[in-house]
Formats: sequence, structure tokens, C-alpha cells
Amino acid sequence: MQDKILQKISDIHKSNIKFVIVSSGGGSNAIASLLKVPGASNSILESYIPYSRESLDFYLLKQPDFYCSKDTSLRMAAKAYSAAKKIDQNSSKKNLFGVAITAALSTTYQKKGDHKFHIALQTEDYSKSISCVMKKGVRTREQEEELVTAFVVNMLLEAAGLDFSYPEMPETYDVDKVCAKEGWRELMREEISFITKEGQIPKLIFPGSFNPIHDGHRKMSKLAEDKVKEQAFFEICIQNVDKPPLSYHQIASTLSQFTSGNWLLTKAGKFSDKSKIFPEATFIIGADTLMRILDEKFYSSHKAMIEEFEIFNDNNTRFLVFGRIFKENFI
Repeated sequence: MQDKILQKISDIHKSNIKFVIVSSGGGSNAIASLLKVPGASNSILESYIPYSRESLDFYLLKQPDFYCSKDTSLRMAAKAYSAAKKIDQNSSKKNLFGVAITAALSTTYQKKGDHKFHIALQTEDYSKSISCVMKKGVRTREQEEELVTAFVVNMLLEAAGLDFSYPEMPETYDVDKVCAKEGWRELMREEISFITKEGQIPKLIFPGSFNPIHDGHRKMSKLAEDKVKEQAFFEICIQNVDKPPLSYHQIASTLSQFTSGNWLLTKAGKFSDKSKIFPEATFIIGADTLMRILDEKFYSSHKAMIEEFEIFNDNNTRFLVFGRIFKENFI
């Protein structure tokens, strides 16, 4: 390893930043390089390598559309950042990061696809990604790993406010940065419960991932508005209980779909949590969701299920239920 990179890694370990780093596929040498330099425990809270596809599915709690992609690396970085906040609750959130790498590099056989890497960084203030397609046959596997490591190290230096210089290379690479908009940080910190476009308090709420929103969603929303006589708000939960948290890229991309119509951001993954935030509200759901709400296996005990139902009663929560296919039958 170059002495210059060793010194840069040493500077990272001497800084105030702390991070969780995750790598899938190629690029895991970056983790090894960071750990080799003395002082690693000062900055690295946790490292994780979900190397196989099955392992990455387990880490993300879903099967990604593409395993080596910008979107996947951003999802991994957002989850790593969430882990960093849980592991270190004493450091300033400004100094906590989540870092992720997905890479398809040179191997023992001829790859049909591109040699490429995607590196993502999640902080309290922004999400950032660097993506590059490398020329095949130009570098050995070791050289490609060294290039990925250099990008990871310099991205961390830049985030820490230290001197950095990304590697010079004949190929171009894309940098994409999305900064937190008004209220996003506060919602992440749970200092506020929700955000709407114009500060409204919704009474008709349509929860979903809306990735993407489609005509079915819009038709359901219109039918619900006609039934309840309230404006419908499409609710996006930025950190659901059974999904990784969203990066700022993903929040911005989802909200960009709502050129017309109202949107709502929350961090309330459970309907009982939504009920507490929005008393007297009606939630638009499918029959399959209702079946899960009424299924005791999704609760720690029968008593816990009844307590959840009492929250709905206390807040006069209503559910407007649309028919759905459930276990091969229309319910």
C-alpha cells in the first residue's frame, strides 16, 4: 500500500469522525486497509461484509434490483449511518457517518459486465455517492482494489474537513450529493414527528413506499377523498421497522414524483405510532395490511396486540380498506 494512503488513513483515525463501513462484492480491501493502520478503533465503530447475494439480501431486508449499483450502496450507507447512531450515542451526530461500497472488479474469469464501483456516504447533513465504470484489462484486481480504497479514504477525509485529493485516472466518475432539506435532520433525530409540504395536519393518510407511485395509488387516493371528504396525503416513512432507512437521495427522488398531490414524511413505522401522531385520522390500507394488523403472530403477545388496538380506540383511528389479493384470494 502506498505510504501516502497510509498517512491519510492515519489522519482519519486521529480525527473526530466515527463511522460504520459496509462492503459487498469487491472493494472489501478498503475495510482491511483502514483496519491495518494503528488507531482504527478510534474511528471505525463497526465493519461488515455481506459478501454473497444472500447475505446482502439479509442485510437490506430485501432483494435489491441490482447488487452493484448506486441505489444499493446508498441504501447500505443509510443503514450503516443508522447503526453508527445506535452504537455511539455520545458523539455529536455531525461526526457520525455511514459508508458503503458495492463493486464488480476483475476476477479469475472474464466478466461479461462492466468493472465498476459505487461508494456512498450518509451523514446527518447529506447523502453522497461516487460511481465509476473502469476500463477492462487496464488494471489488475489488486490495482482496482487500491483505486476503490483511495476513493473511500479521500471521501472520508473530505467529510471530516481534512485535506483530500481524489485519484487521477483516465476514466471519468460521477459524484452525486443531496443535502438535507428543511426538517429532514430534525425528523431523523425525532425532534419533530412529521413534515408536510405546507405544514398541514393530515386527516386522510395513505402510507406506502411509492417506489414508484402509479395510477392505482392515485385512483385509490381519489376514491378515498370522495368517501372521507378530506385531502389525502401520501405518507413516506423514512425509517420503517422492516426496511432500511432511506437516504436523502431516495427521499428527494420519491418526493419529486408528487408534482401534484400532498405528501407526508414520518418516521412512524407502526400504525399505532401513526395513530398517536395523527389522532382522528383515517388511514388508507389494503385488505392484506388489515389481515396483518389483526394477526397475533405479528405481535409479541396477545396482550400486546390488544394494547395496540386500544391505541387506535384512544385516538379514534379509522381505516379505509381497499380489497386486495391475499393468499391467492380476493379479500
